[in-house]
Amino acid sequence: MITEKPVCVTGASGFIASHIVAGLLADGYRVRGTTRKSREHYPFLLQLPGAEERLELVEADLLRKESFLPAFRECEYVIHTASPYVINVKDPAKDLVEPALQGTMGVMEAARSAGGVKRVVLTSSVAAVTDEPDSTKVFTERDWNTRSSLHRHPYHYSKTVAEKSAWEFVSRQKPGFDLVSINPSMVTGPALGPDINTTNAMIRDIMIGVYPGIMDLNWGFVDVRDTARAHILAMETSGASGRYLCSAGLLDMRTLVEQLSYSGYGNYPLPKTDLTGRFGTALMMALSYTQPRDTGTYIRTHIGRSLRYGCSKIKQELGMSFMPVMESILEGVEDMVRRGHLAPPRSRRVGPGKKEA
Repeated sequence: MITEKPVCVTGASGFIASHIVAGLLADGYRVRGTTRKSREHYPFLLQLPGAEERLELVEADLLRKESFLPAFRECEYVIHTASPYVINVKDPAKDLVEPALQGTMGVMEAARSAGGVKRVVLTSSVAAVTDEPDSTKVFTERDWNTRSSLHRHPYHYSKTVAEKSAWEFVSRQKPGFDLVSINPSMVTGPALGPDINTTNAMIRDIMIGVYPGIMDLNWGFVDVRDTARAHILAMETSGASGRYLCSAGLLDMRTLVEQLSYSGYGNYPLPKTDLTGRFGTALMMALSYTQPRDTGTYIRTHIGRSLRYGCSKIKQELGMSFMPVMESILEGVEDMVRRGHLAPPRSRRVGPGKKEA
């Protein structure tokens, strides 16, 4: 479905968005990406294959909806990824909810005003589906997070109100374009830009001894390149509609630590103390009150509970398949070492007078 008109990707320098830009260029699309700064600040985007001929970067501000209008002119498709992802913030309303909500609504209004936009693909999150695992339930696209607020999981709240507002806008305003949302779980894998994303930073923290022990937690993971492909398929597939949960699989903390150790990272200070039992969970619940507010809330609402997602819709309707979770995580770890976010593994002695790098 290559079109002469550009596809606009908001927040083009972001972890997911940069891979979307790369995927679109690889498929032959013209791409117009919005960024907060001028183009010379993003050499990693300008060096992508096809960028010289088919990538345009324009400045736009999430809190200035008029700044998106020039970016959307001539575009039939807009992929809106720009939104803050921070767990602990001083002012949740200002730092999370306002940019997420105002940015999304500004994009929707600018897309309507630009004329010619056929579809907006929105990067949402499983955070808009739930903020608390339920061991008896498999969450699907029909579920909405109804519990988050400015004081309880404000990041989850920002994603929920932003996505709900986008759906309400389409229902109420009949803007002439349709809306599809991609709701990924925790996104891993190698970055194209120099920054470290939140999920990879969490894995790094597990590897460098930040966590006191192995807790009874599990997460859904998905590779960043699969997430980017899901956005492009949602744009290209004429029958795509509604929300799509995007998760490759689940991994508990014990298995993650074991797999990291087996894969050559055993000489990092990985957590060893078993805190997965009843006593360990009770201890972590108590210690959660010593953590930053939102980290503590996360522990109290997730520890000891099993999280499950149903992702049959994205596989059946968009034809998605997913990279194995640990393969993606290990590629992300290798990338963090390469970029200096994580110290290289120390050499390991394997025999008298011998070392293995």
